[in-house]
Amino acid sequence: MSVAQPPTPVPPLPAPPRPANRDEIVIYSHSNLFYWWPVWAVGLLMAALTFFERDSPRLVVVPKGSQARTDLHYTVKEGNKTVEVKAEGVVFPEGKEVARDPDDKSKPAELKVHVTAKRGYGVLFCAVLLLVIVITNVPLRGMWSILVIISIITLALVFHLLGWWDEILKRFALLDIRINMGGYLFLAVALFGIWLGTLMFFDRQIYMIFTPGQLKVCTEIGGGEKVYDAMGMTVEKQRSDVFRHWILGLGSGDLIVKTAGAQAHHFDLPNVLFITKKVQAIENMLRSRKVVESR
Repeated sequence: MSVAQPPTPVPPLPAPPRPANRDEIVIYSHSNLFYWWPVWAVGLLMAALTFFERDSPRLVVVPKGSQARTDLHYTVKEGNKTVEVKAEGVVFPEGKEVARDPDDKSKPAELKVHVTAKRGYGVLFCAVLLLVIVITNVPLRGMWSILVIISIITLALVFHLLGWWDEILKRFALLDIRINMGGYLFLAVALFGIWLGTLMFFDRQIYMIFTPGQLKVCTEIGGGEKVYDAMGMTVEKQRSDVFRHWILGLGSGDLIVKTAGAQAHHFDLPNVLFITKKVQAIENMLRSRKVVESR
């Protein structure tokens, strides 16, 4: 008599990999330093243009009383002959000497300071710097932004009709600002390092994390994380500052979040990148939760 064999147990299937949490939206608040990217970008550009400029001009610092001359003469030995050479240059006043080579005091120091022959580079850099300072410190929201833009266009047209632009540009052309390559490079590289460190580390310490049921908030660097119920929560984008949010921020904005309940809270999260897309994602998340709860 044969005995039935028990069925061979089937090994359990491995658990599928856990999907990433797609129901979580993280939003970071950025400092106003984020809007300073044009300053280091223009600084790096001016440094490169100064370094690669044709003939590579050098900067020379001369003492007071020096005179530019076009009738200079000096002699040069070529083999056994002495040749007189005509030249142009700057003559120091009596008692003043050119800088000496630190290794050989009998030789003049090498001219190493790169500078541009075009005075417009320094003017452009300073104009960008002043413009960024004004935009990041004078918020103009909604109609104020439109009013300022209309005023600028109106003044430009009035100056054109009155023929004032030629005189203004003529006076402006007298402005001469020179910054050497080292000046541009130091400011640009230092500001870029501070900007990048702030963007990648310090700005990430102030955030909001939205999930279908909860809101986690940290509003200051080193502060604790607080959790709120997402039921009845409202999210809105504050009116945009055209100059700060769109011209410098490339579509950033300020976020306002209000929680519901007996202890309602109001949170302002400034300078959120790509805010329109993120607000839509948050609204879709809250809307989908309401649909699920209604079922």
